[in-house]
Amino acid sequence: MSLLREYAAAQAQPTLAFGADTGPSVRFDEVVAPDGTLRAAWKGMAAAADLTALDLARVDAEIATLLADDGVGYEHSDRGSVPWRLDPLPLVMDAATWARLDVGLAQRAELLGALLDDLYGAQRTLAEGLIPAETVFAHAGFTRPLARTSAAEAHPLILTGTDLGRDATGEWHVLADRVQAPAGLGYALENRRVLSSVLPELYQGAGLHRLEPYFGSVRAALLQAAPAGVTDPRIVVLTPGTYSETAFDQAFLANLLGLPLVQGEDLVVRGGAVWMKPAGFPTNAPHERVDVILRRVDADWCDPLELRAGSRLGVAGLTEAVRRGTVRLVNGLGAGVLENPGLMPFLPVLCERLLGEQLRLPSVPTWWCGDPEGRDAVLTALDEDPDSVIVRTIDGRASEFDGVDPADLRRRILETPYRYVGQQRLPLSHAPGWAPDESGAIETAIGALPVTLRAFTVRDGGAYRALVGGLATHVGGDPTQAPVTKDVWVLKAAEDDPDQGVAAPSFLPVGRSAPMLSPRAVEDMYWAGRYSERAEDLVRLVLTARSYAEQLDFGSSQDGAATLSALIAALQRLCGHRYDDPTAELRSLLMDADRPGSAAHSLGHLREALEGVRDQLSGDTWRAFAVTDRAAASLRATPRARQIAESAGRMLTGILSLQGVTASMIRDDGWNAIEAGRYLERAVQLCVLLDATVTTTAARRGVDRAVMGGVLLAAESAVTHRRRYRGDLAEAGVLELLIADGENPRSLAFAFARVREHIGSLSASTGSTRPERMIEELEQTLATTDVVALARAEGDRREELDRFLSETRAQLHQISEAIALLHFSAGPQPQALSALSTTELVGVGP
Repeated sequence: MSLLREYAAAQAQPTLAFGADTGPSVRFDEVVAPDGTLRAAWKGMAAAADLTALDLARVDAEIATLLADDGVGYEHSDRGSVPWRLDPLPLVMDAATWARLDVGLAQRAELLGALLDDLYGAQRTLAEGLIPAETVFAHAGFTRPLARTSAAEAHPLILTGTDLGRDATGEWHVLADRVQAPAGLGYALENRRVLSSVLPELYQGAGLHRLEPYFGSVRAALLQAAPAGVTDPRIVVLTPGTYSETAFDQAFLANLLGLPLVQGEDLVVRGGAVWMKPAGFPTNAPHERVDVILRRVDADWCDPLELRAGSRLGVAGLTEAVRRGTVRLVNGLGAGVLENPGLMPFLPVLCERLLGEQLRLPSVPTWWCGDPEGRDAVLTALDEDPDSVIVRTIDGRASEFDGVDPADLRRRILETPYRYVGQQRLPLSHAPGWAPDESGAIETAIGALPVTLRAFTVRDGGAYRALVGGLATHVGGDPTQAPVTKDVWVLKAAEDDPDQGVAAPSFLPVGRSAPMLSPRAVEDMYWAGRYSERAEDLVRLVLTARSYAEQLDFGSSQDGAATLSALIAALQRLCGHRYDDPTAELRSLLMDADRPGSAAHSLGHLREALEGVRDQLSGDTWRAFAVTDRAAASLRATPRARQIAESAGRMLTGILSLQGVTASMIRDDGWNAIEAGRYLERAVQLCVLLDATVTTTAARRGVDRAVMGGVLLAAESAVTHRRRYRGDLAEAGVLELLIADGENPRSLAFAFARVREHIGSLSASTGSTRPERMIEELEQTLATTDVVALARAEGDRREELDRFLSETRAQLHQISEAIALLHFSAGPQPQALSALSTTELVGVGP
């Protein structure tokens, strides 16, 4: 039996369905009508009727692969980054159903915008008693520094998110308003991209609205939000950083809109305006002003000066800049007060007062406990049926009191009733979802799961436009994982209906823009280059060592054993010693992320550095990490020694593909920083390799030659050496190739030249800065070095070579520090006033 027929049959027989309360008499089903037939939105999707559970299993695996390839993650509060999850089956609505929802969403956004304007302006709704003052002033989202008429913004609400659920009759209710920093637009588009790839026939034949045109409206809204008189606004996305719960969503949206992704440390307020911090700040004055900030930082954390003291996520003085009107925040700093569920009971009256209309999209039934009638209703529900009501504070999560004894809740409510609301627990509608059991069985892997919808609106010109679609989420599930989401397909009423209702794209003024990269972003890219090269060189060294270990397994000579020992010594010089057994040691060098210098350690730091500049990068970047992740997973799953070389080779492929991605980047400070970091690290790694292998000579000439051959393999120069020296492994020739040959990309001379070139191309370079002088001096020293003398041994040591390599490494370290000081420094880190001593505070002027 096909998927939908099986699902429809189960829903028509409640006693045999996927749970006792899942029958059509209890919950609205998104796919199946009460008589067991498919609803209108699904009837036209004939292809879906042929999907079986086996088909869905295949699609689910493809989805997981594509999400991993795109590096889509979710920062779990307890487990860190976990994979994003997308159900193979979309949530489908017909045009008529969406039309009613669309009008309600636009009206609600307009109402919330008018209310926000009033609460931070004239406050007529409070003066007239339409809203109890306690619901506003007791809410943590009410930003008092902006509560003055002179600070009020016109139409401060640009973007909104609305969480929705259906009741048993199929009517939509608002579960929560998300207006402070509504997340999910990036995830919604990523879900659409993935699902349209794995179900192309179903997607193409559905006749649904594409999402892409909506993002043109979002970009236009941000441009229109600029302060008066600004014709070419500089717009940035303010993020809490890579450890934010929805960091991917923020970076994806910034990348899609072509906006810089910045953190609080990248900005500074000067003269009442917001500026990008330049390298060398505060010695170097800022020169690039920011006009619009799409913020993803909660308001309380946005300004350590007037809001949350000690916050390092915001910008000191940002509140004053907002008051002056020199910068527009999307959404405004005070928007968080609208997420207050205590306002919900009063919205129908507010809608009539502020808009002169009846509220079209009702909220879930909510009772504010500051009102005696509302309090009695909540307390009665707690006594009679605690599961029928959700109790929460006006500025807390809906789940904050899960598992709390009803008697304890009653006591808390009676102590401070104005702080609490009760909300009816809605019997959410069901939709089919992919839910294999713990055994992995797929024959019964389709379940009826409760679902909610997050919808979005944007202020487009003078009105609000809703995204035709959204982000659906299955409620419940494993709390240790990311939520299970669904793509939302809204079918067109007619085939020629324009996508998103946009008849023609709005063409914005086209002008060339070269936004400045923050010093933090340049530093992230520099370290991305270093960690990329570090991982590559380590993996090459492991591959070379493993090849000699395999030769020993087949009875290789004593020379091969000595070479393996030298290569292991080089690896342990880089990463320390853990295991005496070479096989265990090589596995550890690839897999152990807690081992500094290992491939896993370097790749982890590389990923972290690139996450911080995700807005600058192609999506192909994350496919490279998917390759290395799968290679590591294969090695963990297979104990056999031969898997080491196979996994290391696949890791190397992934790492090298990153160089292909960065090769397509624009030649700005970011690209130059990556390349400078890569070649500086290559020089450091080569010094370590040579120091650990060839500074000591062996008693037998054959051992020295074998070690030299291993070094050439590890340094990716064996082919070049054979072409240059016709296979003769003379020490002087090997050192000449690896140290002084400016045409060999793996030599010190080549690396020094590239470091000088890329450092000199950075914006803060002048031709005579300290890093430029230092690398030029290093090149001059190398040019006058006698390589033959370096190859000469005295006893069992090459003392000149050892001295040269040690001094070179020390100079490279100093050059790196000089680069950081000149190009990455943006002034001292913010420090809370409470952390300053009394002595430091004495004499502080205005």
